Parts: sequence; structure tokens; C-alpha cells
Amino acid sequence: MFSGVKGKMTAKANFQCSKCTIGDPDDTTELKELPIGNTDKVECVDRFCYLGDMIGDGGGAEEASRARVRCAWSKFMELAPILTLRGASLRLKGKIYKICVQRVLVYVSETWATKADDIQRLQRAMVRWMCGVKLKDRRSNRELLDRLHVVEIGTVVSRGRLGWYDHVERMPKEKWVSKCRELEVEGDKGKGNGKNTWRQGVEEDRKRLWLDRRDVQDNARQSGGISGNCPTSTCAEKTLNL
Repeated sequence: MFSGVKGKMTAKANFQCSKCTIGDPDDTTELKELPIGNTDKVECVDRFCYLGDMIGDGGGAEEASRARVRCAWSKFMELAPILTLRGASLRLKGKIYKICVQRVLVYVSETWATKADDIQRLQRAMVRWMCGVKLKDRRSNRELLDRLHVVEIGTVVSRGRLGWYDHVERMPKEKWVSKCRELEVEGDKGKGNGKNTWRQGVEEDRKRLWLDRRDVQDNARQSGGISGNCPTSTCAEKTLNL
């Protein structure tokens, strides 16, 4: 009555605010199935699990990393009597963690297009608990990993992604796995910068480790470069130029 509008108010069933409705305000139907051909249909979901990897409709690795964290914590809690035992060797704890927990945590991460948030999500809490250290003790994550003789999770993900890239790169071009690298999804592109792709992540990994494309066909040299045990062609050239 304070708006100055006169007249009787009437109830409207199924009302939706026009500012909150995308598209036609009268169209409140939600797509549940996607028709394929004349007879087949596929259910529309916001995420699904395929061979242990959680794939979300928003792209990226957020859904996958969250799922792996849940699985890794489940495995960690099974082994908590050993991994959190006071007085036990940190090196032994680190070995058990790498074999039984970390492998669960990074499963299928070779195919992820990760962001910094995804990596942070993967490397929380467990290490401090194993070392018996609290936040107020002001110990860095890197220091605790060194005490456990464990490589940080970001490096593990990066090495796995590079190893998978090199494996695919050596495949014959007619293989469907190789062809998928050049696959482009049709549709309108949204405003702003798009999300980082898997290929962009690979290129960032290669630059950080000074890996050269010429070493892809040399399996021994490329593997040594990824693990940091052997200089690559680019690394050798930089050293000579110094």
C-alpha cells in the first residue's frame, strides 16, 4: 500500500520472478533427457562417475578432486592407527602414505585440467596429522613433506600429466586417443577468459621443468627429465649458454 499502486491483488500460481528466470519466464520445464536419434535417450545430470573419475558439467577438475579427497580420507582413516602413531618412523609413515593414500588421491589426475584451488584441496591436513604437528607450531608443508620423504602433491600430479602426454604423443596419429587431443567442442563461447585446458596445463608443466618436445620420442631421457634425474635438451642448452 506504500507503493502507490492501486487495485486488488490476485494470486498467481507458479509465479517466478522475471529477473531470476533464464529465458522465457513461462517456460519452467527442466531438461531431464537428451534425445539421440529417433529412439534413444540419455539422462541429463550435473555430474557422473566414469571409471573412478568424477566428471562435472562445469568442466575442470573441481568435482574430480573433491571425489578423490573423500576416497583418500576414507583410506587414511583405515590406516590412521599406523599413520598417526606417536613414535613411529616418519619415513615408514611416508612410504605407507605414498603407496596406500597418495595413489588414491591422484588417481586419474593425468587427465585433469587443474587450478591452484584443486591442488590446495588435495594437499590439506593429512601431512600435519602424520607428523603430529599443529598449525600453531608454524611448520611449513614443505618441511613436513621432507621429513616424511614424500613429494608434494602438485609435483606428483604434474609428473603424471606429463607422462600421459608423452605416452599419447608417441601413439600413431590414427589412434582415437591421439585424435581426441584436437577435438573442439562446438557452441557459443562465454564472456571473459575461459578455463585452463588440459593442454595449457601440460605446457605450463613443460616450461617449469625445461622439457623439450625433441625429447618426447626418447623415452628414457623424457622420463628422466620429468622426474628431475636427467637433463633434457633445453636444460642442457641453457647450461652450455651460461
